[in-house]
Amino acid sequence: MAHRLLNDFKTLRFSVSATTRKPRSGEKDGVDYYFLSDEAFRNKIEAGEFLEWEEFYNGHKYGTLREDVEEQLNRGYSILLDIDVLGATNIKKIYGDEALAIFIKPPSLDVLKQRLMKRGTESEQMLKTRLERAQKELAYEERFDRVVVNDDLETAYRKIKQAVAGFMEA
Repeated sequence: MAHRLLNDFKTLRFSVSATTRKPRSGEKDGVDYYFLSDEAFRNKIEAGEFLEWEEFYNGHKYGTLREDVEEQLNRGYSILLDIDVLGATNIKKIYGDEALAIFIKPPSLDVLKQRLMKRGTESEQMLKTRLERAQKELAYEERFDRVVVNDDLETAYRKIKQAVAGFMEA
């Protein structure tokens, strides 16, 4: 959905996240992620360089670099962030009504489980961990400006696009 939004809105830019995980095949530093060592990531945390960051269950850290976001905002662009619920609530604390937070919700945990199983990329333990995390994240939906149920990709995209268009026009 992110790529479609970027194509549909010429003044929208994607925020490249920083991570401590290793690049996957085909991923490029500075394009897909900023790939940082644990030490470099910790140094940026201590220096206050992240708008938000989190350490996930697999030990990898992910975060949004303040400088990148501010630079794009100063150029007059709107920024698209693809982040978890804690990161989104932190962004809302910083930017308030200048940020639109959209919670993309699965139709149910059972449907989410089926989708993850169909991808075939998760071990049984990772699947269990992801579903437990998803259940916790569902408790955050009321903190978002919009909630879109992803029961049908095209319908969900249309609702997200409409929300983004309304926000950017305001």
